[in-house]
Amino acid sequence: MMRIFFIVLLWFITFSSFATSIKQIVSIETGTGKLEGTLLTPDDVKDSKIVALIIAGSGPTDRDGNNPSMTNNSLKMLADELAKVGISSLRYDKRGIGKSKSSGLKEIDLRFDNYIDDASHWVEYLNNLSRFNKIVVIGHSEGSLIGMVVSQQKDVDKFISIAGSGQPIDQTIREQLAAQPPVVIEQSTPILDKLLQGETVENVPEFLNSLFRPSVQPYMISWFKYDPQKEISKLNKPVLIIQGSTDIQVGLMDADKLAAANKKADKVVIKEMNHIFKEATLDKQANYQTYNQPDLPIKPELVKVISEFILN
Repeated sequence: MMRIFFIVLLWFITFSSFATSIKQIVSIETGTGKLEGTLLTPDDVKDSKIVALIIAGSGPTDRDGNNPSMTNNSLKMLADELAKVGISSLRYDKRGIGKSKSSGLKEIDLRFDNYIDDASHWVEYLNNLSRFNKIVVIGHSEGSLIGMVVSQQKDVDKFISIAGSGQPIDQTIREQLAAQPPVVIEQSTPILDKLLQGETVENVPEFLNSLFRPSVQPYMISWFKYDPQKEISKLNKPVLIIQGSTDIQVGLMDADKLAAANKKADKVVIKEMNHIFKEATLDKQANYQTYNQPDLPIKPELVKVISEFILN
């Protein structure tokens, strides 16, 4: 019995010696509830002083990059891989999601600025930890725009946009609706115009209610106020723009627009990387299949590009 115990103990010690990171569950109070996240720190780099705040994209997305309809672990994989090269990270469940569920607001009360404030509070949290002296913000998709605004504060040293939109969201919506039957764009254009002016619309056609329902209009109004090109142009610090060549949600043109708005920014296009950092073709069905493949690794080029930018 003692021999078996010794073998198990030896296995545990050996396994632990190969651990690549130390995971710590952390939280902050928002005034409307608690936000919870994971602080991942390399255990073999004692003098690591750099930490990346990872901001998730749109929708009910958790700290790992997942939501109720898909599991891909994209943000978890990114954090794990960064830890292997000596970079700490903090990723968190968005308000109303996962362990941050208690901070959820009613849809009619939610504003885009709530997400900006949340990320700002996390920057403040990291800034108060004596172990770090540099903070890098990594924003994915919608999180890119949030990250641009948050990175304007002095406590942020560098900013990284991954698959960030290069134009205001109302323009993107108009482009997407233009591919629908003419009646859709005819009925939606006046609504978008009013929302852009900060006015809500009471009578929404039933077939457009899922997009323009009254309870979501205040959020859209607050979101429309932000232009990614204007926000990224305000950053007088190192900026990296990353775009995947097979991203069928955000295009190469978006990365070009962001890079044109900030002439000092570095732009990198990663071949055959889709919106969730996985290798994929431009075939829509095959591309979207990767969104529910949690064991499919992220593109190694992504980690290489990010780590070189952060560490140099």
